[in-house]
Amino acid sequence: MQQGTISVQTENIFPIIKKFLYSDHEIFLRELVSNAVDACQKVKSLTVSGEINADTSALRVQVITDKTANTLTIRDNGIGMTAEEVDKYINQIAFSGAEEFVSKYKDAQIIGHFGLGFYSAFMVAKKVEITTLSQRTGSKAVTWSCDGSPNFEMSETEKLTAGTDIVLHLADDSLEFIEDSRIEEILNKYCKFMPVEIQFGTRTDRKDDPSGEKDENGFAKTIDVQIDNIINNTSPLWMKKPADLKDEDYLSFYRELYPMTFEEPLFHIHINVDFPFHLTGILYFPKMKNSFEIQKNKVQLYSNQVFITDEVKNILPDFLTLLHGVVDSPDIPLNVSRSYLQEDANVKKISAHITKKVADKLQSMFNNERADFEKKWDDINVFIQYGMLSDEKFYEKAKDFSLYKTTGDQYLTLEETKEKIQDTQKDKSGNTIALYANDRHEQHAFIAAAEERGYIVFEMNTPLTPHFISQLESKNPSLRFKRVDADVLDKLIEKENPLPSSLSEEQQKTLKSIIEGLIDTKIFNVQFENMSPTDAPFIVTQNEFMRRMKEQSAFGGNSFYGTLPESYTLSANSNHPVMEKILAGDDEGKETAKQTIDLALLAKGLLKGEALTTFVKRSYTLLG
Repeated sequence: MQQGTISVQTENIFPIIKKFLYSDHEIFLRELVSNAVDACQKVKSLTVSGEINADTSALRVQVITDKTANTLTIRDNGIGMTAEEVDKYINQIAFSGAEEFVSKYKDAQIIGHFGLGFYSAFMVAKKVEITTLSQRTGSKAVTWSCDGSPNFEMSETEKLTAGTDIVLHLADDSLEFIEDSRIEEILNKYCKFMPVEIQFGTRTDRKDDPSGEKDENGFAKTIDVQIDNIINNTSPLWMKKPADLKDEDYLSFYRELYPMTFEEPLFHIHINVDFPFHLTGILYFPKMKNSFEIQKNKVQLYSNQVFITDEVKNILPDFLTLLHGVVDSPDIPLNVSRSYLQEDANVKKISAHITKKVADKLQSMFNNERADFEKKWDDINVFIQYGMLSDEKFYEKAKDFSLYKTTGDQYLTLEETKEKIQDTQKDKSGNTIALYANDRHEQHAFIAAAEERGYIVFEMNTPLTPHFISQLESKNPSLRFKRVDADVLDKLIEKENPLPSSLSEEQQKTLKSIIEGLIDTKIFNVQFENMSPTDAPFIVTQNEFMRRMKEQSAFGGNSFYGTLPESYTLSANSNHPVMEKILAGDDEGKETAKQTIDLALLAKGLLKGEALTTFVKRSYTLLG
């Protein structure tokens, strides 16, 4: 038997490993299973190269719980270790002290190195035993044990099969890891797609009774049988060639990734890159909802089929975190605990490449399947807007396939939009005016009035709309977006032959005094507009700039603009016949003014509470 001290110049290295390298204790199982998988993979490589002669047809990792002994065993039939290799990889961590270890390895990219991953076992175990036999000819089995102090014992032993058993004697504060449900939860989280079969327990299955007997209904009898429970898919879809797959394969894999998600994805992108870095993955486009924040963190990051995290904001631009799916790259630099990504040129290159792949896919769909692309547009609109707002390179690509939906359910690109409206929808400064509505039902009267004049109105109703249209205006200086209820149409869009007023300046002054006596002038500003006699007598509008600023600040969590009082313009139609009645100044005229002003407020959704009750009673009286 060999006894010795692990090469560290500190009384106990393991608390330091626990404190600095691993923030989550459950990680130990990922590390140990990953090491076991690596050992199996190494057998394959060395057999192919001819260095060893081993049977690679049934490589497997087993996870075994023993509730009587409170032990957890990770067993593999991989490459195994000789005594010299145990001494090298386990006993001689090559550093001179704890401080140097932390500074050297905390940010080091050394995933797959047996030693450090192995030591995560001491986060949950009061004692760890290794029994191993190398696949190399003439090797002898070795057993090693350590109680978490720098002291260890190692000696030759008997082992019938090549490979490694790691037995964890669980500490009293870590007995949760003896429960089958907890172990299965961790394996499903981190090891679901590892490339070597991982068995945990057994499951009951049914098969025909080998006796061949029939039951009373003439059917073959069946019996219960126990079969190994393999928890992982060793060949996940993202590792396969896109040419070998069908749409139903991608849909089936989506259900495997998200078994509790019942809506099918709209479409997918399969990424497969070998140069200048290795990158595979499948990204799915879900139906986007306006409250899109809750949909984030659905993309899973893997490194060589080992789950790392579902918080991928460092590897994907923020807007791509709205997607679902998998990204796998061995070239993503991780710290030793795999707990976070490190700053690296590869990360930026991978991020840029994924963004390009997404943009290219969308452009291809627009170019080749525009009708189908338009059908999907309402469900991906918020995603495209988010991408254009947050990523300049994506904006440059997306501006050519980004669509704008009209209230007549047409879908136009920005260039098509400009072409359609640039000759007919101008303001007095010569800017092209794109009218939009954010609620086609609430703003129906304004939309109908615009469409009667032959104007096009767009439906823009995502939470990002105020920011997005501001971006479009900054990129297109002669284009202005105005909500259809931002002002009277004849003021928003310049008419070649504006209508004259039927009222003199003196009459307008008298009318304004009457109207202001019926409203709250702190909220409403009265002005006269020369509209058609068939237009409404009063229209309530809100300044586009101030409303948009308030919407932007409210969405961004800044309440500065939100604290400003609401302000509206009450536009009186100087050519409407009702103005003559109001000018009379008698009780009937005031009643008419109240009723028509209240109708304008009602159309805007501003008539509420006692004012609404009074309006309803007055309406019944007028009808009587």
